Amino acid sequence: MPHSHHTDLYVSIPETCLPIVYHPNYNITFMGLEKLHPFDAGKWGKVIHFLKEEQFIHDGNIVKAREASEEDLLVVHSKRYLSRLKWSAVVASITEIPPVLFLPNTLVQRKVLRPLRTQTGGTIMAGKLAVDRGWAINVGGGFHHCSSDKGGGFCAYADITLAIKFLFERVEGISRATIIDLDAHQGNGHERDFLDDHRVFIMDMYNRHIYPGDSYAKRAIKRKVELDWGTEDSEYLVKVELHCEGALNEVRPDVVVYNAGTDILDGDPLGGLSISPQGIVKRDEIVFRAARRRGIPILMVTSGGYQKTTAQIIADSILNLKSQGLIGAEAEEGEGSSSLETHPLHGSGPAGSTTTTV
Repeated sequence: MPHSHHTDLYVSIPETCLPIVYHPNYNITFMGLEKLHPFDAGKWGKVIHFLKEEQFIHDGNIVKAREASEEDLLVVHSKRYLSRLKWSAVVASITEIPPVLFLPNTLVQRKVLRPLRTQTGGTIMAGKLAVDRGWAINVGGGFHHCSSDKGGGFCAYADITLAIKFLFERVEGISRATIIDLDAHQGNGHERDFLDDHRVFIMDMYNRHIYPGDSYAKRAIKRKVELDWGTEDSEYLVKVELHCEGALNEVRPDVVVYNAGTDILDGDPLGGLSISPQGIVKRDEIVFRAARRRGIPILMVTSGGYQKTTAQIIADSILNLKSQGLIGAEAEEGEGSSSLETHPLHGSGPAGSTTTTV
């Protein structure tokens, strides 16, 4: 597909801004209807609030997300799929908020889909920022159940696929991507989109017993790590390190997209795993360290996470990445400046390991 369509998502960003992308429009608030989904639909704003409290960010030094336009979305989505979103019943089913069925679609567009389109624009913007700066975080996004022609599981737009396709089409030197998907659920959306695309290496680590159980999409996973109910920190973190190192040793990509779902947290009503808040912070550190040490740009999206404590954990993790020197002004010049790459650790994953299913 030619990349000639005009987009507002690749505008130049002042050097004074950290590559952290957010917009207040991310948050879904509508007559309490959002409370009918176990999702904390204001979690993105709370993450920003906690980061401001710690004086890591302020309104002037983060990047304001822009809404993805229809033309942007058509880089991946079919016209048919986008027009189906004009039916409230379709959106009710995708977002798993049944009363949306009874709302006029103009309201659904404004109150439900615009926030999701803004987060999607944020992911695409963060992709470009990651390549420019060495790292970027979209405080939202990570809609990994949506593919080009089908939404589901609260995911209406395929932001991960879009971010990667935009990079492939518009940024010279970006021809291979690795997705590291550590949300508790299988990322069947991007898997379906990249099923036959050898430029994209997918590592996916998820609870094997829960939604979506998409065996067709599993064929796209190059490094598949299936977890059992109640997996705890010690086993989990060993596997994260082993397989992140292994995946990046097996294929060296030009960019890593890290889907950092926090629904692995102990007590999550949908994830079914038992990872502690400290375990989530450590997990994110392992992934960032693996990419940054190799000088590979990394884009993080926040994806699933269904508890009230989730926003604080995401903020704590971002602050930990900063204190470890993995993000922030000193880490920002990316490839050339990072001292992290000058001390390669001998990763625990054997290069080109063939047994990739656990």
